[in-house]
Amino acid sequence: MRIGNHEFDTKNETYIMGILNVTPDSFSDGGKFNHMDAALAHAEQMIRDGADIIDIGGESTRPGHTVISDEEEIARVTPVIEAVKARFDVPVSIDTYKGNVAEAALQAGADLVNDIWGFKFDYKTAEVTARYHAACCLMHNRNEAIYQNFLEDMVADMKECVAIAHKAGVPDDKIMLDPGVGFGKTYEQNLEAINHVDVLQELGLPILLGTSRKSVIGNTLDLPVDQRVEGTLATTVIGMLRGCSFVRVHDIKENHRIIQMTKAILSC
Repeated sequence: MRIGNHEFDTKNETYIMGILNVTPDSFSDGGKFNHMDAALAHAEQMIRDGADIIDIGGESTRPGHTVISDEEEIARVTPVIEAVKARFDVPVSIDTYKGNVAEAALQAGADLVNDIWGFKFDYKTAEVTARYHAACCLMHNRNEAIYQNFLEDMVADMKECVAIAHKAGVPDDKIMLDPGVGFGKTYEQNLEAINHVDVLQELGLPILLGTSRKSVIGNTLDLPVDQRVEGTLATTVIGMLRGCSFVRVHDIKENHRIIQMTKAILSC
């Protein structure tokens, strides 16, 4: 899979997508939102620790989050995308489901569109992804956690997302899939999505697993968000065993080390 100027061996490797949120509560100094220096320093540290892709988001995508305007989201993310691309040789992803934001981010130099609605929220997101020859990550999501057969329905939903991408002109070699842990699922369904993420291999596309610090880990271990590293690491190993090519995480160094250790064991 090619993302920007970088080739990813999705058959044999597991890569890290590092999370860089540029919301007012992500980087602050005495209540003042001045994120550029902090964002660049964080990006540099993530790359040093082993991040292969930097995923930049300007609006929280947690369930129940506050929706901001396209203009505000664009103002937050585009300067950071431009600065990261200018300073570092690393693919950059834009974490958005909005077509206008995706287009502005791609104009600023983003290489991948990470859409939590799998192109189902705004068709323009698919259209601009194709027009800029960008890669995309299509995440599974639903408004309500109501399913006839959870795993079968998840695969069917993902097929719909891929069909939207194809209709817009996005080729298979530019698409990865995300089971959407934490979105439109019960606690038990989140665990099932992690354990059986390999059902998505039916679609023949690379899989990204994004579980970092999520509530399924907090609920399992009864831990706050800042104490979920070990739980995240367990899901990273499960993801590797199930064939995931990418993991999206906050704690880069720890995940990089566990990926290297798991690879060494599995190679023997």
